[in-house]
Amino acid sequence: MQSMNNHSKSNSSAGYLDKHKAVIALMGPTAAGKTALSLELAEALNGEIISVDSALIYRDMDIGTAKPNASELSRVPHHLIDIRDPTESYSAAEFREDCLALIEQIQSRGKTAILVGGTMMYFKALLYGIADLPETDPKVRVQVLQLLEQKGIESLHDYLASFDKLSAQRLHRTDTQRVTRAVEVFLTSGKSLSEWHSEQSLEPFPHLIRQFAIAPQDRKQLHERIERRFDLMFELGFVEEVKRLYERGDLSLELPSMRCVGYRQVWQFCAGEISLDEARYRGIVATRQLAKRQFTWLRSWHDLHWLDTFAENNFNSVLKSLDNISI
Repeated sequence: MQSMNNHSKSNSSAGYLDKHKAVIALMGPTAAGKTALSLELAEALNGEIISVDSALIYRDMDIGTAKPNASELSRVPHHLIDIRDPTESYSAAEFREDCLALIEQIQSRGKTAILVGGTMMYFKALLYGIADLPETDPKVRVQVLQLLEQKGIESLHDYLASFDKLSAQRLHRTDTQRVTRAVEVFLTSGKSLSEWHSEQSLEPFPHLIRQFAIAPQDRKQLHERIERRFDLMFELGFVEEVKRLYERGDLSLELPSMRCVGYRQVWQFCAGEISLDEARYRGIVATRQLAKRQFTWLRSWHDLHWLDTFAENNFNSVLKSLDNISI
């Protein structure tokens, strides 16, 4: 694989992709090697990368999100990176709208759209559409927040499981944003989030797509990669990055941006609540838990071609799969 130059790679498959306008999706857990492979694919297939990562959208959050560096960003065009301030939110519905528009723009230039990331909720929204959920009643919102404050998120998750087992199984017990939203939907409408999803005909993805997932075959190897990358983040100045965010004065742990793995734990260190060693330990554990949730999503995914992080022929495996597309 390494002996092939970009020119020869492009000649081997670019014509096919131009003809069929196939979209490539590269999924996988955190620290699995998505960035390196996506850059190689984009360079060889005349592609542009669309980030499918709910952390990379935020400006001034570079080290802790493992955002592609300046050199990597300069190699091929990237999209949906640094599009929000950490004070702002960005919904799955907004992602779907933006991503579909970008795919059209990229393909209109005769190039290949390559979706890369591990935010599976974004991928699901993109490929299957968004359910038209009821707006939350402000009074209900206050009620749910009071329950959250009084009982805690795990108790609220137990409450969700009492009337919506499917959503409770899908959502992590500490996912405050999505658990509270699921409870709000039920209290507002009298129907569970799962019922809303099952009753609606969602809009399908309007493009031909080939989906890949990359990960080590041994989960222990992924844990080792996560720990090494977390330590590298510390060496690169992750603590200083979080300190700058902490000192801004307009951010808090209630915001989605500060709930990103690693940031919450280092924020607690900046606030004097835990030691730096404890922040490191908790950050690594939280990242492993994130990877576990990503694997849970991926195990139920359809039409997924798996790649081994440590295989030497991943690039060629992707090309072979693309050559076998039939429509």
